[in-house]
Amino acid sequence: MVILRKRVAGLSESALERFVARAKRAARLRGTVNVLVTTSRELRVLNRRFRGKDGPTDVLSFPPIFGLGKDFAGDIAISADIAAQNARQLGHSAADEVRILTLHGVLHLAGYDHERDRGEMASREEGLRNTLGLPTGLLARNQQAGRESLNRRVHQQELRGARPMRRSR
Repeated sequence: MVILRKRVAGLSESALERFVARAKRAARLRGTVNVLVTTSRELRVLNRRFRGKDGPTDVLSFPPIFGLGKDFAGDIAISADIAAQNARQLGHSAADEVRILTLHGVLHLAGYDHERDRGEMASREEGLRNTLGLPTGLLARNQQAGRESLNRRVHQQELRGARPMRRSR
């Protein structure tokens, strides 16, 4: 089930339902996935309640609670506000950004964990991004942004005459 509590230009509940089905099939995820597209305020509340982090985030995934059966894969919550902001900055539609975040959530529900898997989720996300026709992948662009940020900091230190910080490999 998809609930668009906050509307996203160019995206209907039925269109997102179809995308969820395609993403689940591509990720080999079985069971029902519920997707809530809502405000940053609501994502902040969920982030604080379930992760102990007091701030909004773009996407959260909630795997099923044991005992609910094999027909339920989990829930995904997406901030329409952050999706729209990211889309403007990256030059694609807010609808595409919601799909990018949905794919990311589906992969988490399929058992991937980018904080621990040494690039396995990023690789899978990139492959599925191509299969599903998405303009970018969340992890690939976050890694690129991290490298660019590090390069800017090193360059700024060099301009100030400081020794550049060491890059970890």
